[in-house]
Amino acid sequence: MEQLSSIVGFLENKTILVTGSTGFVAKVFVEKILRIQPKVKKLFLLMRAKDSASAATRLYDEILSKELFVLVKEKWGSDLSTLITGRVAIPVAGDISCEDLGVKEDQLKNEMWNEVDVVVNMAATINFDERYDVALAINTMGPKHILNFAKKCVNLKTLIHVSTAYVCGGKEGIVNETPFKMGETLNGTFDLDIDFEFKVMQEKLHKLKEDKLSEAAITVAMKDFGNKRAQKFGWLNTYVFTKAMGEMLIGESRGDVPLVILRPTIVTSTIKEPFPGWIEGVRTIDSLSIAYAKGRMKCFIGDPNSVIDLIPADMVVNSIVVATAAHADKPGETIYQVGSSNRNPLKYSSILSWSHIYFSENPWIGKDGKAVIVDKIKILDTRKSFRSYMSLRYILPLKMLELANIMSCHYFEAFYKNAKRKIDVVMRLAELYWPYLFFKAIFDDKNTDKLRAATINIMDSADVFHFQFDPKSIDWEDFMMNVHFPGAVKHLFK
Repeated sequence: MEQLSSIVGFLENKTILVTGSTGFVAKVFVEKILRIQPKVKKLFLLMRAKDSASAATRLYDEILSKELFVLVKEKWGSDLSTLITGRVAIPVAGDISCEDLGVKEDQLKNEMWNEVDVVVNMAATINFDERYDVALAINTMGPKHILNFAKKCVNLKTLIHVSTAYVCGGKEGIVNETPFKMGETLNGTFDLDIDFEFKVMQEKLHKLKEDKLSEAAITVAMKDFGNKRAQKFGWLNTYVFTKAMGEMLIGESRGDVPLVILRPTIVTSTIKEPFPGWIEGVRTIDSLSIAYAKGRMKCFIGDPNSVIDLIPADMVVNSIVVATAAHADKPGETIYQVGSSNRNPLKYSSILSWSHIYFSENPWIGKDGKAVIVDKIKILDTRKSFRSYMSLRYILPLKMLELANIMSCHYFEAFYKNAKRKIDVVMRLAELYWPYLFFKAIFDDKNTDKLRAATINIMDSADVFHFQFDPKSIDWEDFMMNVHFPGAVKHLFK
């Protein structure tokens, strides 16, 4: 691992293509590179946009203007404008669901193929119940298009594909860092045909359009269809199913490309860099936190003793950068699972307890100017008990309220809508997240630990400081109470 003698040095004069560059983790990655290595040659930042001007606007509005980049602005000063005009951070209009990543300008494509050293794919749709056609295009075919593009890069040293640890589905026990084989299902068979999945998706979509359904109805039907196809082969939802198929495609056709598949668990707010507590986009646990803090959730479902595997975003980024250097010019496929469940497990019950303490001491102030008083949340530890509790306590009274509202010429309309909204939030969150709140797997990270060991034993002291990603170093109570909850309130609560 000669390259690991200096990660910062490795990044000097390198050209990096980042897909999904407007996403949460991608922004943390871009910020990190610009902050620690001002001599990076270029960052090609692929984003969905109709043309280069629109991409440039998105670069400024959705990336460089964010508070996340405050230290970069201090470092670059007046030179920050050169990033926007394309000297270092170059916006690229494209779409990973298309060949050649949807890049239309031949001159720009040739420039990328001649100059790119590293490709980091972080583009994905992360909706659990995304439309099947959309998820297949982005999460399954997207990685294949990125691999094909990377193969045309004459100086390519590494391809990093960011997946998710939850491609394991509902497995229990230890989940190893092993690649999928083509056609492998979680039911223990090898009868998954990706080409056929595209065929049945297209047939389903065609039939729905033939029936002249509204676009909204087609969306609902395609979401339901995706989840059914996922569950047929053992996956929990469309998201993890299509991500797993994406891994299969690039694993099979990688050739001699140095390929790293990095599987983070639940990515949460930054713990240290560029500052603690930055987060963007509602993560899994934050959906629950927001609903609870705003008084919309009095009970929920889950096993209090289950492990919720969180990992701060900056630790994920550090692992990406270290893996990039470690695997440069080394053909092969390596899987890294980046999480905390194996080395520093965090129980669901702890999160619930700390949520109650934090939001009791720091209540959310509602639109009416009043503090929201939160009670200890009631946990139902089976789906059956949850449904029974919700039916008796909330859904049945809601139906009675609906009837009274109709009979009174909608006198209780506002009250009814508010109550229904709260119940709908809880029921939707329960349906989406129940598998993960009863999760019985622990993610093995032997490969990731070897990478950490190389970081500690070989790199210089500056690199060790910059590239910490050992979850053992996290004090979960301190992180949640003093970093994550305050950060979530600041950046997510609206």
